[in-house]
Amino acid sequence: QVQLVESGGGLVQAGGSLRLSCAASGSFFSIYTMGWYRQAPGKQRELVVDMTSGGSTNYAGSVKGRFTISRDNAKNTVYLQMNSLKPEDTAVYYCNAHYRNLEIWGQGTLVTVSL
Repeated sequence: QVQLVESGGGLVQAGGSLRLSCAASGSFFSIYTMGWYRQAPGKQRELVVDMTSGGSTNYAGSVKGRFTISRDNAKNTVYLQMNSLKPEDTAVYYCNAHYRNLEIWGQGTLVTVSL
């Protein structure tokens, strides 16, 4: 079973960029749909973007054109490049792996965007 560890969060000014990484341990990383979710204080967790094993992506409208997901199956890692960050992007970002009825979450990494 895959285990996930996120990194790359931090404090950034509005308009800045961050790149999140999610390293997976375990087998068969390439078959999973990998995604990034976020949860802001007082709000529900929401999908930011996901990418199927075939490379199809699904972005939330609020991040489309600013965020980019990529994956390196050789390194068992998925990335989230976040550009033009806004204060409303402030949240804990979670990595997610999904395959059939199996769903795995990372521990989350905090992204804070200041004015």
